[in-house]
Amino acid sequence: MAGNKKHKKLSKLEIFKRLVFITIGSILMGIALEKFLVPYDIIDGGIAGISIMLSAITDWPLSLFLFIVNVPFLILGYKQLGKTFALSTLYGIIIMSATTAFFEHSGPFPEDKLLAVLFGGLILGAGVGLVIRYGGSLDGVEIVSILISKRIRIAVGQVIMVFNVLIFVVAGFVFEWTSAMYSMFTYYIAIKVIDIVVEGLDESKSVTIISKEFEEISQAIMDRLGRSTTLLQAKGGYSGEGTEVIYCVVSRLELAKLKGIVQSIDEKAFIAIEHVSDVMGGNFSKKSIH
Repeated sequence: MAGNKKHKKLSKLEIFKRLVFITIGSILMGIALEKFLVPYDIIDGGIAGISIMLSAITDWPLSLFLFIVNVPFLILGYKQLGKTFALSTLYGIIIMSATTAFFEHSGPFPEDKLLAVLFGGLILGAGVGLVIRYGGSLDGVEIVSILISKRIRIAVGQVIMVFNVLIFVVAGFVFEWTSAMYSMFTYYIAIKVIDIVVEGLDESKSVTIISKEFEEISQAIMDRLGRSTTLLQAKGGYSGEGTEVIYCVVSRLELAKLKGIVQSIDEKAFIAIEHVSDVMGGNFSKKSIH
């Protein structure tokens, strides 16, 4: 029975690969914090931001707060988020904390604050993105946001945003308001880099096309673009007439060519385009074009 199926265990190579990239990502975040952000009173969002402020107020090591503040959230979400995720996250937090302890009081790099914001955000985003991509997390706020989202049915991203807005407001009182504004800019850069690392540069787009010439358009996409299409049965809400809706997934770079193909056949065709975070299963690879 389907209910008795066991989850496939990770191979030794997959576990090794996961550990390597989580290690690299955690080290990058630790370097970003201690070498680029903390020396200029710039904070990250989430638990890292809270830890930086607590360290500034108490004069205790940042590495200590990164560990002790994150762990309770990790324990809280252990049962619902799974053993593999929890262990991967705990490992990442330990490596990140150790890295910040190693570089503590080593001085800022670079000496220009604006460059520190730009490159700190880039390195931070790359580090966090790697950890997320390989099954972990470096921030307890993400964990508690998932749990809150399940209870009150609010998107995880919105919960995280509320947490971070509050953290940046508090940072304005703990440090200076200019530091809080720099922190928001750094956070924005980091979020964009995280998206690139997790999703990749070659984004996919799902395209829905409604046209009376659906057969010709579908064939043209397969012949000229090398992408398979799916025809979905539909009925016009106003006319009540039956028709076929074309659905396909293409890369970002192929989107302009697809539009050209459709409009060359039917200028009045309805085209709806949506971003696709990831494509799994099926046969997304291009067919050979003869």
